[in-house]
Amino acid sequence: MPDELPTNVIASVAFVGRSGGQVKALAGFRKGHHTLPDAANAVTNAFLGKICGVELTEEAEKLFQAVRAGLEYKRKEIALSVTSPLAVLTAKDFAVEIFYALEERDPERFAATTTLRDLTDIDLARRTEFAEIFAGRFAEISFALKKGVRVEAVIDAIEVLDGEGGLSVTYPSDCRDCTLRVAGVEAEVRCTGATLEMIFPRGAAPAELIDAFAAVREAFQISKALSGLIA
Repeated sequence: MPDELPTNVIASVAFVGRSGGQVKALAGFRKGHHTLPDAANAVTNAFLGKICGVELTEEAEKLFQAVRAGLEYKRKEIALSVTSPLAVLTAKDFAVEIFYALEERDPERFAATTTLRDLTDIDLARRTEFAEIFAGRFAEISFALKKGVRVEAVIDAIEVLDGEGGLSVTYPSDCRDCTLRVAGVEAEVRCTGATLEMIFPRGAAPAELIDAFAAVREAFQISKALSGLIA
């Protein structure tokens, strides 16, 4: 990958988008015959997999056709596999997964998570055709860190700056993760130690998320301890 995504510290990158709806609105749900789930577990998610097939297949096929035509892939360069509740589109330059699961806090609703991974060429993400296909689809970008970091060390490095550089941090008492804010960047930056995640208030195409990541990298240069995270 280009220098925009430093491979010396980042093991992998994923773009994540989330949507969802009411279970009873799915085409496979038969009112008077089916009962709405009251918990999210293996059994109820298996039930979801049986009734969400129409929506999942239609969404996956629509994406397949958009990618095939928009990026001019040949038959051998793209494939689609649908085994509800999961659909996997595998293209020569990236892969996309669409996964349906019940919401744990409200099992009468389902979440549909779209994940773009294995993007081998960032220049592809900047092509107009790619941006049009994935416009508004992703609101998160997640970086798996090769070595990981101590969350406490990240917190300390930001707190010692005392607001300098427009950086601030919040965290729970057990420091299991922390959330960073960078002045001028819409996204929240969440560090778990193993991953660095940017969560945006709205959906966007991958190139927009990459540009925001570049702004975070620039802000981190103010601290030697922080710059080592994504230098």
